[in-house]
Amino acid sequence: MAHIYAFEKLDAWKESRILAEEIYKITLNFPVEEKFGMVSQMRRSVISVCSNLAEGSSRTSPKDQAHFYQLAYSSLMELLNQLIIAGDLNYISKELVSTTRSKIELITKLIASLRKSRLNP
Repeated sequence: MAHIYAFEKLDAWKESRILAEEIYKITLNFPVEEKFGMVSQMRRSVISVCSNLAEGSSRTSPKDQAHFYQLAYSSLMELLNQLIIAGDLNYISKELVSTTRSKIELITKLIASLRKSRLNP
């Protein structure tokens, strides 16, 4: 059996991984002219969330861990902004914006708790 790394145990990482898959599927239906624009940016943002959580979990100091968790949170805010704009442009439905936003809100709470636990052990 493969070794399980610390980041793989984080609920924030598990949820952001699910969100990454959803964002990839959502952006499949965007206009072709957005392939190198919004589609690329949204995908990079959501991957950044997972990646920063993984990298942060490998850091040895709580301050370094908190820094990477903050980066993950910031990437999530970037994604939310892009999601809202995609809804404004009618690339996705308002309902999809709303349901995805709820998932983002859950992940932000998980990341905020994780970051707080590193800053206030």
